[in-house]
Amino acid sequence: MPYYQFKKVWTPLQLLGIKLFKDDSNKLWVKLWNKPKRPL
Repeated sequence: MPYYQFKKVWTPLQLLGIKLFKDDSNKLWVKLWNKPKRPL
């Protein structure tokens, strides 16, 4: 599995537990509650 470095992107959705991240190549990933991150 490749190694990614993520930056958290703040959105109001974080208040609901939906978090967005950007990886090294500016690709968006989403994390819903306690599930693993997946590409958007």
